[in-house]
Amino acid sequence: MIGLELTRFVPHPEVWVLVVGLVGLYSYATRVIGPKVVPAGTPAVTRSQRRWFAFGIVLLWGAADWPVHDIGEEHLYAVHMSQHIILTLVVPAVMLLATPEWLARLVLGQGRANAVVRWMARPVPAGLAFNALALLSHWQLVVNTASSNGLFHYGVHTALVATAVLFWIPVCGPFPELRIGAPAQMIYLFVTSIVPTVPGAWLTFADGAVYSVYDVPARLWGISVTSDQQAAGLIMKLVGGSYLWVLITLIFFRWANRQQAVRTSGAVLTWEQVRQEFDEHPAPSARP
Repeated sequence: MIGLELTRFVPHPEVWVLVVGLVGLYSYATRVIGPKVVPAGTPAVTRSQRRWFAFGIVLLWGAADWPVHDIGEEHLYAVHMSQHIILTLVVPAVMLLATPEWLARLVLGQGRANAVVRWMARPVPAGLAFNALALLSHWQLVVNTASSNGLFHYGVHTALVATAVLFWIPVCGPFPELRIGAPAQMIYLFVTSIVPTVPGAWLTFADGAVYSVYDVPARLWGISVTSDQQAAGLIMKLVGGSYLWVLITLIFFRWANRQQAVRTSGAVLTWEQVRQEFDEHPAPSARP
């Protein structure tokens, strides 16, 4: 019976509005505003950024729309966990890679929002906010309330995505001055890969149903509530952790290759280069 119900299309117009709105805003910004902002002869957006944006939109739409949304919110917590991994670990990073620097600076402006984002996007505040909210989102009260209250549900998802964007800015954000070095990025992602161990183990080894909203007699595809919870815990730890470790490995090899290229280039820093740097970047004048 439940399998047949899933074949019935359930519209989610709020998701369509979000997706269409993002596509429209990105197209307008890169085609109309960008050419007026960037230097002449410089493309407003690169092909790589366009591909990242298309990839991000597809992921966002697939994770937030029918049937993934309906299965994850009403039947299987393992699907819900997969949805959260996509919306927090993948989509924000992809969308940041799709955002040109000029567009990011234009969106933030120079006011209070800019100062708040720059403070929150530092590794410690961003890491604490992201991981704390991720842990809180697995609390029984939050999960059960989100499944029965649509407004609260979208509020939780919005908060998770917002903190995820801040979390990824030091790694792949469009602001060069806010990105941390490769060794720091590896440590940053390593610490985050450890955090899911706690809720993952809790779900994997829990006795009985952790979330009452998923403890229903009619089970989708015959998957028991215990098996569903165990799968969710494994997805959180193994899939999410492996994804972060793949990124750590890629960052390491890119960093190692750059270090090797510097060592083999034979370049030597001369006094003339040092003096030129001091001339171009003088020390600030002392206050009277």
